[in-house]
Amino acid sequence: MDVLGAWRAFLNVSERGSFTEGAAATRVPQSVASRRIAALEKHLGERLFDRSSRGAVLTQFGRDLLPSAKRLVRLADDIEHEAERAKLNPLRLAVPDICTVHDLARLDAEARRNGIYLDLHAAVPAERTELVRSREARAALAAVPPGDAAWSVGLGLAGATDLPTATVYIETLRAGRAARSSRRSRIWIQPEDDVPHIRDRMFRIRDAAGLQPAQVTVSATLTAATAEVLGSADLLLCSPKQAGELGLHWRPLGEIELVRGFDVSAAVRDDAERIRTRLWQAVARCLGARDREGGAPSRPKS
Repeated sequence: MDVLGAWRAFLNVSERGSFTEGAAATRVPQSVASRRIAALEKHLGERLFDRSSRGAVLTQFGRDLLPSAKRLVRLADDIEHEAERAKLNPLRLAVPDICTVHDLARLDAEARRNGIYLDLHAAVPAERTELVRSREARAALAAVPPGDAAWSVGLGLAGATDLPTATVYIETLRAGRAARSSRRSRIWIQPEDDVPHIRDRMFRIRDAAGLQPAQVTVSATLTAATAEVLGSADLLLCSPKQAGELGLHWRPLGEIELVRGFDVSAAVRDDAERIRTRLWQAVARCLGARDREGGAPSRPKS
């Protein structure tokens, strides 16, 4: 039995003195309203209306229950109103600051279509983690090792000019004796990749290949790193999507496979699950992530 629906029908019929008008106010057919009230009477063990009278006249039992029925229906209406307001309460989500305005706008629009209202805040990995810890954000797309990731983004190296090889090996940046006086090409690590599972592995490959420490460097900003690359033979560690956005030529790494991993970090599990399930594809598109089978990201439709 739809208990709330039955009490709502009871209240509308009692206020209008008619099953026909009460059913219309409840927005159900008269037969449905009658069945609901009959089921309620059976459940309570007493009649609510005197059916021998003209119209819908409350019995004494029905009159006794009328105040409580009004409170119940009013409370249910208040709860529904609060639920609608809660849906409109924005979920503040900390996102990587590498996401473009266009991609973030598409993510926001997709979230709204799925009943989620986002307040997007762009930040570097450490700041995103802190925003969730301090409850300044309800959730974040946190940087995690690939094995823990819900979204994965392959990384490689990109330069200002088209690279002559299909794969770039870091060891080829090691300068010979004759070139020691010239400036050595560098690899720039952007702030988004300044995390142990990417940065430390790059440093180990650098040392194993015999490069100088300064040849693999963490940049303070993506803008500064890109400026260095555009004005020299330096390379930027980035995703294919980023390289395209920056007008750079991208190649995979030869010695190592590096992957940005992302997962949702949230104080409340429901927030994390809503983002993972309802917004998986929209987040993947925003990050330039691989699809669920591990392939290349889908290209957004123009």
